[in-house]
Amino acid sequence: MAFYELRQYPILPGKMDEWVRFMEDKIIPFQVSKGMVITGSFRHEEDESVYIWMRRFENEEERVRLYAAVYESDTWKNDIAPQVPTMIDRAGIQVNRILPTPVSATQ
Repeated sequence: MAFYELRQYPILPGKMDEWVRFMEDKIIPFQVSKGMVITGSFRHEEDESVYIWMRRFENEEERVRLYAAVYESDTWKNDIAPQVPTMIDRAGIQVNRILPTPVSATQ
């Protein structure tokens, strides 16, 4: 059964615009090139410290395969990952796996 990851990141003070550019210019295109399905990217309407995004996986096997393709790659390890802690508080990341209900448009 397909599921989503709803990921919420705490953004360091004054870094939201930089983080959104980094996500949209680097992280999202890279992950999509590896097969990830990114279904949404959001900034909180009122709280400049909250960034949220979602990814969709067909099943757990696909998630494991795509995680390996992204996070074990040289590009991730050498280019992308070193920049992440300059913009977000990694200790505060929240990841929830969610399932669409039967009438959800995300089915």
